[in-house]
Amino acid sequence: MSGDSAHRLERWQRYWNKQSANYDKHMTFLDRVLFRDTRAWICARAEGRVLEIAVGTGLNLDHYPPGVELTGIELSPEMLARAGSKSKEAMPGVQLMLGDAQALTFDDASFDTVVCTFSLCAIPDPDAALAEMTRVLRPGGTLLLADHVSSSIRVVRWLQRVIELISVPIGGEHFLRRPSVSVSRNRNFTIEEIDRFTLGLVERLRAQRI
Repeated sequence: MSGDSAHRLERWQRYWNKQSANYDKHMTFLDRVLFRDTRAWICARAEGRVLEIAVGTGLNLDHYPPGVELTGIELSPEMLARAGSKSKEAMPGVQLMLGDAQALTFDDASFDTVVCTFSLCAIPDPDAALAEMTRVLRPGGTLLLADHVSSSIRVVRWLQRVIELISVPIGGEHFLRRPSVSVSRNRNFTIEEIDRFTLGLVERLRAQRI
């Protein structure tokens, strides 16, 4: 990793460490008004050995079905600590560790399912992260993604562009990305399910690794 990359990584770690205290309150509000049942929708489709990218404070832990073997990675130590506290009751067998979505430390084809919810919007290089998800997912495995995306309504997209003038420099959070486009162009995947709602602001998908 170059010096510049390491510096950026440390910067985002500090940012998300600061966000960790209020993260659950913020995301619970968004789950209610925007994201709806997306966490349950995503996690219900996970099976086998599961990798969750950017596990955050562990808001998905209550939604996974019995029998999955979950590993969660997170860039922020403070967020990961909060996920660890939740896991003691919600999912005692989960393995949680610090990690960078753009440079995973796992072997090729080592997971049956890869999950990433509401995080590709803030990962600096989402294409690198998707390439890593592809690498660690076995052929026939399942990719499950959900995020806020570029709206299907023009005036809302204009507002998203305005918001990005502040959100990208401060927190690296993008509002005009649409991960499903990258997945559809990736010859390693076939999209099996896709759902877009709330003014076209939210999108979730299930894709199969070829």
